[in-house]
Amino acid sequence: MDVTLTKVHGSENDFFILDQTKLAHRLSEAELKQATQQVTDRKSGLAGGADGVLYVDDSSHPQVSGKMRVINADGSEASMCGNGIRTVARYLSEQKQQTDFKIETMYADLNVKQAADLAPEVKTFQAEISPVSFQATDLGMHVADLTELHHVKLPALSKSLFFTAVAVPNPHLISFVDHATLLGPELGRIAGYLNDGQNPYFPDGVNVSFVEVLGQNHIFVRTFERGVGFTNACGTGMSATSLIYVLEQGGDFEQLITVRNPGGMVKTLVHQTDTGYWMELIGNATFVGTATLSLDDLLAGNFSQTKFKVSDEQPAYQAFVNNLK
Repeated sequence: MDVTLTKVHGSENDFFILDQTKLAHRLSEAELKQATQQVTDRKSGLAGGADGVLYVDDSSHPQVSGKMRVINADGSEASMCGNGIRTVARYLSEQKQQTDFKIETMYADLNVKQAADLAPEVKTFQAEISPVSFQATDLGMHVADLTELHHVKLPALSKSLFFTAVAVPNPHLISFVDHATLLGPELGRIAGYLNDGQNPYFPDGVNVSFVEVLGQNHIFVRTFERGVGFTNACGTGMSATSLIYVLEQGGDFEQLITVRNPGGMVKTLVHQTDTGYWMELIGNATFVGTATLSLDDLLAGNFSQTKFKVSDEQPAYQAFVNNLK
């Protein structure tokens, strides 16, 4: 059985899309994990590897155009991926000739739609990021007897930094820092500890973001992602951070927030309703290239004979990023 993989990225947070509906038969859970670990390896994987694989399938939910599963590079499954869902939205949009629809994710059917291009030839989509919860049970958090964590010092992690935790729905721990701390070693130290599988605070791990405020409704986010490590961007992390920026740092509801990241830039909108909050994430959905290979070679990590056909989209994205400086 042959498998076609499309390499994509949102803010250089890169993935392979594998459409299960195009296969002779769906991959087993073991095959999903094995294929992901092989193809994403940064040293031996296909086309430089990736942060994960986005598996597309049919949805049984009414009025939903498709289903997305997110398998991280280490084989673990993420409940959502903000950068990934934009690329899946573009993929499904082109497959089904739709521009405004829903995608099924682990915990919610999320609205997605095509947006105005961020720059010439930079295809752009926007996605709903929800549900939002501050509850420790939804975060997998065990910090003293706290049921929520809002702008609190955690001496076991740092004597100087304040932390807020929010699930969107995957868990995020967020701290606003100065420029030197943003670029320094603290993020790696703290996030590495919280994702070691042994710490008592987040035994299942947590995404950790450091944030620098650059101006009104303008922030920079650097994220250590659970199951991945340092990544060029984390879509749910940028969305979660935008919410906390509005709630704690003077940002504005219902106004576009510019979010810079190591891989580029996105825009976010933070909404408040009678029952809580939700965000919109607006950014590129770039197709880097495609490859077709046998399932046996994919599972074996044998990419030596695989031809990867590069698209012409990355130069336009790089020009966009260069113009941000």
